[in-house]
Amino acid sequence: MRKILIIGAGHAGLHLAHGLLTEGYDVTVITGQSSMEIRTGRASISQFTLPTALNYERGHNLDFWSALSPQIRDQRVHLYPGADRPVLSFAGRTGKDNDYMVSVDRRVKMADWLEYFEDRGGKVVIHGVTVTDLDYFSRMFDLIIVAVGHGELGQLFDRDESRFSGARPRSIAQAYIYDVWPEDGADENIGWAASAAEAGNIGFLPILSQEGPCHAMFMVDKRGGPMDAWPDRPGPEEQLRRMKDLTRQYTPEYFERIKDAVLIDGKNSALIEDLTPQVRNPVGTLPSGGKVLGMADVVVTMDPYVGQSWNNSTRCAKAYLESIIEHGDREFDEEFLVRTFDRFWEFGLHNQLWSEMNSTMWDAGDLPPHFYELIDGAQKFPEVADRWIQGWDYPPDYGEWLLDPEKALAYLAEVRARHGA
Repeated sequence: MRKILIIGAGHAGLHLAHGLLTEGYDVTVITGQSSMEIRTGRASISQFTLPTALNYERGHNLDFWSALSPQIRDQRVHLYPGADRPVLSFAGRTGKDNDYMVSVDRRVKMADWLEYFEDRGGKVVIHGVTVTDLDYFSRMFDLIIVAVGHGELGQLFDRDESRFSGARPRSIAQAYIYDVWPEDGADENIGWAASAAEAGNIGFLPILSQEGPCHAMFMVDKRGGPMDAWPDRPGPEEQLRRMKDLTRQYTPEYFERIKDAVLIDGKNSALIEDLTPQVRNPVGTLPSGGKVLGMADVVVTMDPYVGQSWNNSTRCAKAYLESIIEHGDREFDEEFLVRTFDRFWEFGLHNQLWSEMNSTMWDAGDLPPHFYELIDGAQKFPEVADRWIQGWDYPPDYGEWLLDPEKALAYLAEVRARHGA
């Protein structure tokens, strides 16, 4: 039985660990936190589990929360072009055939998955890990996968500028809140996302938290931008007050929904974080010359506004699992490690292009000209709006129309012709 070690009990690592366990591998997970410490810790940046990823989870019996979580079947997008131009908005369906996405507090999801992994017979070690430790472990395991990228372990993986155009540091603030007003006549379980040319981005979605269903509101802006209002790291209540002020100024439709909101608790329901999107080389070299494979956020860190972190994690875990199974009993050499990452990157590249377009577009302060045509089409034709929203589930589709001005305008012409417009 081949022995595989996964460092880190995050979304990608645990998804892969469960898949490998099902396939009969001897799997050990090392993590610096117990499940109880995860449950009682501070919140992390909220992420979506999009329809395809949710189905992958169900395939591994890992969807524990759909019956309890708000089921998000519709999304509304608001674009604030600035310069006194009117707000632009459209709404679309999250998935086909009434599919939906959910958002689950990472503390709930990772703690449950970690406990379930151990219940199924997986080995869990609660301990910090150094590079020296990995050198020792490399003699005990057939393959080591690093699924945690901070600190010393993250330094094993150099930045890969050939896959990423350049660093754009982001400032992030998030709050879990109650007492959110629904939009008139609308289901309260609708995801909202806004981009403001004069500021940054806001996401607003129903979520299952430690305290039950609530809403998560998060703001993402370039470092030093108008929504980077946290250099003094205020306390949770003051943070929420400033978030309300920013929505009143830049996204007034959002302020009307959260003007009476309160934190779900006074301690662990708010966070402030800095993050720099980047892509790293997936193979790390240990002092002894041994090789380890990085996965998901360790090697592909994305702007959180595009909501693709768990999408990436799930697709990465799926690609790695398939690659490991197909490799059989052969040695996990460097060629295998590179090929395994490239298998995921066939999807991740398109995700990265979508993320970079969002970052560069709003850092520049305006929409590309063809976007105004696309937004007009999304407002008039539900199929355009649905395709836009459903692209979050499968970003490679954006390369077939949204990211290319000529393809976008040709697609709009086809839609208009079908509707006689």
